[in-house]
Amino acid sequence: MARDKHIRIGDGAVVIPADELSWQFVRSSGPGGQHVNRTSSKAIVRFDVRGSPSLPDPVRRRLLAAVGPRLTQEGHLLITSQRFRDQARNVEDCLAKLSALVERSRRPP
Repeated sequence: MARDKHIRIGDGAVVIPADELSWQFVRSSGPGGQHVNRTSSKAIVRFDVRGSPSLPDPVRRRLLAAVGPRLTQEGHLLITSQRFRDQARNVEDCLAKLSALVERSRRPP
């Protein structure tokens, strides 16, 4: 499953190991019928931007500047997804969002 894999950003210059991401799953809001009340399909990923040894310093600075308001007090970035009814697809969506943010931060302004 995607929760167990490394995340390679761009040409592989930045690799975020799976153990640097912490996952939480909660019940999603919105449509889904009776099934929505029994499954925790909303995915929340927590990534420690300030403490990650995987990010080069310039990328870390640009990422912190880009997502500053979305950081927790501890410097963790929270990314959520509840677009899909399926937990695995929401996990993939969270990883895609994180990859896009880091990819944008790799390029100098």
